Amino acid sequence: METRRLLIAAALSLAVLFAWQYLFPAPKPPVPSSAPSASPSLAASAPASPAAAAAPSPGATPGTSPGAPAAETPVEGSAEQTTVLETKSFRAEFSNRGAELVSFILKDYRGIGGQPLDLVRKRRDWAHPFALVQANGEELPIGGALFAVEPMEGGRGVRYRYSGPLGRATKEFRLREDGLFDVRIEVPGAKEWGVLLGPGVGNPSVAEASSRFAQRAVIYKIGDDVSTIDAPANKDGTRFSASGLAWAGVEDTYFLTALLPKDAPKDLAVVPVLVEKGSEGPSFEIAPPKDKLTGAQKDLPRELELVLVPGGEVFEGQAFFGPKQYDLLAQFGLEKTVRWGRWGLLARPLLLALHWIYDHVVGNYGWAIVLMTVAIKLVLLPLTHKSFVSMQKMQAVNPRIQAIREKWRPRLKDKKGRPDFEAQRKMQEEMNALFKAEGVNPAGGCLPMLLQLPVLFAFYNVLSTAIELRGAPWLFWVHDLSKADPYYVLPIVMGVSQLVQQRLAPQATDPLQRRLFQLMPIVFTVLFLGFPSGLVLYWLVNNVLTILQQWVYNRNRQPVASRA
Repeated sequence: METRRLLIAAALSLAVLFAWQYLFPAPKPPVPSSAPSASPSLAASAPASPAAAAAPSPGATPGTSPGAPAAETPVEGSAEQTTVLETKSFRAEFSNRGAELVSFILKDYRGIGGQPLDLVRKRRDWAHPFALVQANGEELPIGGALFAVEPMEGGRGVRYRYSGPLGRATKEFRLREDGLFDVRIEVPGAKEWGVLLGPGVGNPSVAEASSRFAQRAVIYKIGDDVSTIDAPANKDGTRFSASGLAWAGVEDTYFLTALLPKDAPKDLAVVPVLVEKGSEGPSFEIAPPKDKLTGAQKDLPRELELVLVPGGEVFEGQAFFGPKQYDLLAQFGLEKTVRWGRWGLLARPLLLALHWIYDHVVGNYGWAIVLMTVAIKLVLLPLTHKSFVSMQKMQAVNPRIQAIREKWRPRLKDKKGRPDFEAQRKMQEEMNALFKAEGVNPAGGCLPMLLQLPVLFAFYNVLSTAIELRGAPWLFWVHDLSKADPYYVLPIVMGVSQLVQQRLAPQATDPLQRRLFQLMPIVFTVLFLGFPSGLVLYWLVNNVLTILQQWVYNRNRQPVASRA
């Protein structure tokens, strides 16, 4: 019974790890404690060369113009130029070629090679965020237009206007005090058009994009329900009603680009695109239906575009481009983009506790994880104590349990090999009588272990998603707790600790079960090789504490069992 119970507990832990890795899956890293400050400035770059001004728009494709030019004075720009809206926290750069967002740099975060982090994916020959597109993601001809540029309200915003042979449109972007920026787009006479977000967020490295913990998805809230559409899983795209939409965006594990419409649009369209790397930057291609993919296309990475399709001529709302830092997101009702799953109720206080340790005790998130794991272990000590004592009692009576099973084994089936339920019932009654006489609860070791799982996995989820760990060093070679150990030292040490823990635990009497338990440290080591260092550190410290606890109980086995 004891070995079966240990087997079930180990198998449950392993199964949960395998399932959940796909769901969550710097010097001192920045921890924004408030919304980006609004001390904006407006700047315009020098006009581009005439050749650039005359070049067709990136991503422009044939289609219906969003509005007839009508008989009015043409309005357009004379040359291509960029305009910058800037605060202490970000730098947003817009181009008048299509009036699109071509760069959005977060000043407190770094990307590949320590470069400023740009949330707008680099691209060749493709539309940028806030482009006017069809529902299938193809840019409308007006995307090739040069819009006239008009600064607004003392440098706090910019207005773009175009009226000509490619159609008519006005776009306004204006900074807000709370760190969002207002977006207003008007397309007179349009029948159907959409506002583009994506594809993707930021410019991840190959390792970041291929990580099992990387989230690449469209996320949206309709009513009280938050839903996600993951990039790797979405093959053909989708379009659906956006009635009741609160917000929608494109996300990765740590960053979010989202629109909060003033009035819900008519539809949302999710468009899968294929990403092909090139010497001049990545290029995108709208993914054909999965039954028409070529062999080469099947191997290409996927990203998602999000298209908000208004029901009229005007789209109006606010935009958020920034980190998935819980307190910041909560100001705008976006906190559910931090994916804590069913353990969110526990994850929030655990994150607050981790912040407190970092702010008031150590100032290093690696050591904060160590201290937090110790604190969790102390809080759960009554449960683990009860579990260990119950396991010791079960180990003591296990030989007698095995003797009862051996006695009844020949009688559990009749001569034809059919189960004898009466014999099974009597065997169970005899074992229950032994449990009662010895004061042993067969579930006494398993139940406390199961009660610990919500806390342990809530902290696991916190460490899987906390932007505070991005770029956070621990010591020596561990320079980023959100990335895997480059030398695999932590996973290997963790595997050794798992082996020691397994050796100290009560051993199974069945040879097959014993061999299975001996394989567990190897399985866990291989599994953890690609885990973020912060997660491996947590599991390692938890193993070490469990080893110490098991060693103390083994050394005082009889006194502990008798006291219980």
